[in-house]
Amino acid sequence: MPVGYMFTVFCVAVGTLFALAPVRRPQPISTVSYFLGLAVNELPFFAGIYWLGISTALAFAEGDIDSPIAWATVALAATAALGLTVVAYQGWRDRSAIQRAVVDGLGADWRTTIDADLAAGLQHRLPWARILFLPFFRRRPDVRRVANLSYGDAGRRNLLDVYHHRSTPAGAPILIHMHGGHYDSGHKNSQSLPLLYRLAGHGWVCISANYRLRPQYQHPDHLIDVKKVIAWAREHAHEYGADPSTVFVAGSSAGGHMAALAALTQNDPAYQPGFEDADTSVSAAVVLNGWYRTYFDDSPESAPAYHITADAPPFFVAHGGKDTLVPLSHARELTDHLRRVSTAPVVYAEMNGAHHAFDLYHSLRFEAVVDAIEAFAARVRSRERAGQRQAR
Repeated sequence: MPVGYMFTVFCVAVGTLFALAPVRRPQPISTVSYFLGLAVNELPFFAGIYWLGISTALAFAEGDIDSPIAWATVALAATAALGLTVVAYQGWRDRSAIQRAVVDGLGADWRTTIDADLAAGLQHRLPWARILFLPFFRRRPDVRRVANLSYGDAGRRNLLDVYHHRSTPAGAPILIHMHGGHYDSGHKNSQSLPLLYRLAGHGWVCISANYRLRPQYQHPDHLIDVKKVIAWAREHAHEYGADPSTVFVAGSSAGGHMAALAALTQNDPAYQPGFEDADTSVSAAVVLNGWYRTYFDDSPESAPAYHITADAPPFFVAHGGKDTLVPLSHARELTDHLRRVSTAPVVYAEMNGAHHAFDLYHSLRFEAVVDAIEAFAARVRSRERAGQRQAR
């Protein structure tokens, strides 16, 4: 009896089931569903080619398919393969939805409104080698990571990493990313790394930071930390080639909540104790699978929507329809509110096939999200340049 083969097929089949139909409750089933479903949902090719394809070929080659149970396992593998095909198709379909979101948010003629040098750097083809064979490998040889720089007095929870091109080009825009983890866990150098390395490879200076966690710290301590990172970037990022006048703030899950709050409370002294005069303004916000309601039933001012005004910065929001941790309706509410009140562009990419934490790997879906973020950033930067030219 091919026990190893049976175990592999069973795991892939269960992961495929949870990818197609995630379980929201009860625990611990929902937890298993989240982790197995996420991995298979974002890596269907890896699961199909390696886990199923190679293990099935080895089982036949070694003569292990010689019993009714073994043949039943082969049938289960075939069923899982069909499911993985559906998962891969959903990822491809989400690419189209993301591209439409860019047009809806920036306008059908958005490409003509971007400066030529910025348009030339936009992605034009899929990195199939990474998607098929190296989905876990985030690093790039042209990007240097400078780790564990201090931006505050909270020890390891106030450390950040800087990613920049090894050539250190001058005038680089800055992107600051805050990790997720329910505000009580997580760390820098864990999420959205395909985004950070892509942008750094294209000349950005990217920063990923830790922040103080619950239960020892509460709102607005986390928001204060984000603002400290923004202030640090304006003071120090030029050492890595950055232009401190262009800062994007981004985050995933809880980090998305922080990023949205930081973008909507720029230079508010109430959230800058001890550094009230620091410039914490940002050019735009990028929020991935974020939390948008109040902070653990805190006061209304702990929700991003509370701070939305007509002069809110541009927003890019991406959320998955299969997110079992943050309902899709929350993202819709925030973007609808932004579009009603703010005069700045709002790009909302709704991905029906995406789970929470879709930003971990080089997948069909997240590569399209990164493409869209680059297009959004190019539009924002072009508008800033136009404003600077007019000011002269």
